[in-house]
Order: sequence, then C-alpha cells, then structure tokens
Amino acid sequence: MAQGERRLRPPENTLDERATTWWRTQWLLLTAAPVVPLAVLGALIAPARLWLLGPAVVLAVIGLACTALIPAWWYRVHRWEVTDEAVYVRTGFFWQEWRIAPMSRIQTVDTVRGPLEQMFKLSTVTVTTASSKGAVRIKGLDHELAAELAGQLTHITQATPGDAT
Repeated sequence: MAQGERRLRPPENTLDERATTWWRTQWLLLTAAPVVPLAVLGALIAPARLWLLGPAVVLAVIGLACTALIPAWWYRVHRWEVTDEAVYVRTGFFWQEWRIAPMSRIQTVDTVRGPLEQMFKLSTVTVTTASSKGAVRIKGLDHELAAELAGQLTHITQATPGDAT
C-alpha cells in the first residue's frame, strides 16, 4: 500500500443476533408458500400425486437448507458503522456490497418496522442520499438502537455543512 493511501476496513458493528431468527422465519415462509399448496394438492389429487409431491419435497429440502445456512452466513457478513463523516454498510451473500454514505449527502433518515421485525423487536434504518444507487439500509437492528441511531444521524447531518445533493 502506497504512503497516504487509505484501506477500506470492515465496518465495526454487527447486527442484532435476533436478525438470524428473523431471516430464518422469512425463509420458512418463503419455502412454505409453494410447498404447502403442492403438498395439499398432491394429497388430494391421486393421479397427479407424483408430479405434485416430488417438486414439493425438492423445494422443501432446498428451502430448509437455505433456512439453516444463509442467515448464519449473512450474520457473519453484514456489518455497519456510523462515524462523524459517513455511514458504512456491508451486505451480501455471494456478491458482497459496501455502501458508504457521506454525512453531507444524507437527505433523510427513516426507521421501518415490518410485521416480522416488530415480532422480533427489530428495525431497519434507511439513510436516503442523492445517490442514483438508492438508499443505504441497515437491517436487523434492535428497535431501540435503531431509534437512537436515527436521532444520532439526524443530529450529525444537521451539523454537517453541505446541501445533500
């Protein structure tokens, strides 16, 4: 590394541990959506039983494998950090994405809690910037931490010079 060159380090903070349960629940619901109707129809329609139960079993096995493996991997990869200069987020599975939102570019800060997030007491913080790539999202935060973070980001961005465009 040349002198004066900066290296991008991983963001410091992990998500709340409940995020893995939240993601697993999402995977289970996603898996159940096609498996349950196929299984029910396979049980009721004898001539098509093989054609319906076969795909149901395949989808169930794939869905359960994803439910067991992917959330644990996501938890290890997903990171976030807020400094006085920027919001840093790293997400992804096979294709990992690093997003950096400079404080001077932040336009709005929102928290969102869907029904499953509410059930697990989690929130998503959405940082909207002038970027064509879209908002930066930190998913899987404790809902109280998310509210504190939104307040902190609002305070920092108000004190940061720039027009957020």
